[in-house]
Amino acid sequence: MQGDTGGALLPPEPVPDASAAPEPATPDAEEASSPQPAARRASRRRTGSRRRQAPGRRRKPPSKGASRAASTMLITSGLAMVLFVVHEVWWTNVQARAEADEALSRLEQTWTDEPPDPQTVEEAGAFEQGEGFAILRIPALGLASPIAEGTGTEQVLDKGLVGHFTGTGMPADPTGNFALAAHRNTHGEPFREIDRLAPGDKIIVETASASYTYEVAGRIPETPPTDVSVLRPVPGGSPFTTSGRYITLTTCTPEYSTRGRLIVFGELVEERPRSRTA
Repeated sequence: MQGDTGGALLPPEPVPDASAAPEPATPDAEEASSPQPAARRASRRRTGSRRRQAPGRRRKPPSKGASRAASTMLITSGLAMVLFVVHEVWWTNVQARAEADEALSRLEQTWTDEPPDPQTVEEAGAFEQGEGFAILRIPALGLASPIAEGTGTEQVLDKGLVGHFTGTGMPADPTGNFALAAHRNTHGEPFREIDRLAPGDKIIVETASASYTYEVAGRIPETPPTDVSVLRPVPGGSPFTTSGRYITLTTCTPEYSTRGRLIVFGELVEERPRSRTA
């Protein structure tokens, strides 16, 4: 006899159907259920964002202190250059002209107070280097400048004086070339405008005892500084071919350059005692 079941028979337990395949999981559901892919996606987004931002990353501007220092250096350099130009172009002229004017007055006063011996005053070699002994006048240029022995830069030319080339002729010599040099720019610039001289213009040299008048006869617009032929008794490059009594003016050219020399030639046309000079 079977055990008591309450008079009823129990239904048999259902058996699973083996032919039914399980539903495949969707990708979203799979990724959602897995934490690793989500972390990788977030990492890629951050990396891409950094790469996009890198090219546009701003550099730090220079510090204000460095900018101020650079500006100060530029301003200081500019001021130094301006001061140098002012000194060379303006102040040296002021100083040199003052010295030349003083030398001119001193010469004229000396000639008045102490009449010289005409036999010795104009002999070659009679003067020390830097010693004034004559006055150059060029009416066409309004020039009146003392002439000193020698052409030393500091001793003569930078003082605004006209220098006599030692060893060349003197005005009183029976023949020869009285050769002179002076600055064209800065330091008084006595020969600034001698390029304006034309044939026939007068060049007057006064000494303690006489006045010598020359006429411009020619020029060389530019010759090398090494061309000493212009200092010969019959100056090279001049219109003169025989011995005579000549004057040669030399200065730098072009202006504000020492590249070459401008030369002006003149020939004596009159000599008279200084007492008759107007």
